[in-house]
Amino acid sequence: MTLRLVIPFLSLFVFPLFGQDGPKVKIAPTPPNPYQYQKTIYPWKKFITATVFWIGEQPTQNNPTPNHKSSWDQKWQINYGGYDDPKQRNGYLPQGFAPKLNPFYVALPYNDCLNHAQHKPEAGRVIPWFKRYNPKPGDTVCKGRWLQIICNRKICYAQWEDCGPFTTDDHAYVFGNAKPKTTQNKGAGIDISPAVRDYFGVGNMVKVHWRFIEFSQVPKGPWSMYGTNNPFVNQQADPDFMARIRYHDYLRKKRDEAYRRKDISQSN
Repeated sequence: MTLRLVIPFLSLFVFPLFGQDGPKVKIAPTPPNPYQYQKTIYPWKKFITATVFWIGEQPTQNNPTPNHKSSWDQKWQINYGGYDDPKQRNGYLPQGFAPKLNPFYVALPYNDCLNHAQHKPEAGRVIPWFKRYNPKPGDTVCKGRWLQIICNRKICYAQWEDCGPFTTDDHAYVFGNAKPKTTQNKGAGIDISPAVRDYFGVGNMVKVHWRFIEFSQVPKGPWSMYGTNNPFVNQQADPDFMARIRYHDYLRKKRDEAYRRKDISQSN
């Protein structure tokens, strides 16, 4: 059940001033209201070549980067719970264990962070939701983002959990209208996990359409069942939910500050 926060005291911000000669209480502007972003519609990336990758994958000629860690998680395979074997499957899961992270994951060729303490200079300009979260320097706003993907006349939903294929700086494609700049693997522009592959019932190097989607618009399905990084399972993994918590905390602080100033003025 989704937690809905109701703040009945918001009307308290509208109260009369204390006369012409009395003190005036000023409330600092509130942060952007996170509720206004709930129905954002993002454009489609059409006819994009998708390649299959998996957690724990060893480097090959077509995929030179090992996948026991991701761009944002140095213990990705450990945190997942093991090797996401693309051949030994139990439905949409790896055989032998229930993953601790969402098995429906993808990689896109952009990383918003230079390191743990610094974003890329263009990140705040090119990422549509960056300012909504106002992240601390080096905190990614891309990890965990939901995608809607169409292939083989089916619609799947998955979370962005790694960077690639081949490059991590292609913001013109990921957030703009450009085609993927890599020419390798038929110009691949997205990596999909074995679970996504199996949901579509396809092999490697297939054409897909994809776009970003708000979590509030994602329906329940096999992608909603597993993972501490999955907002269906762990509400605190939803950045919009956490943004609303911070928004309400801000309003509470401002309310308490207004009461404090009012009490001081009345005691004088």
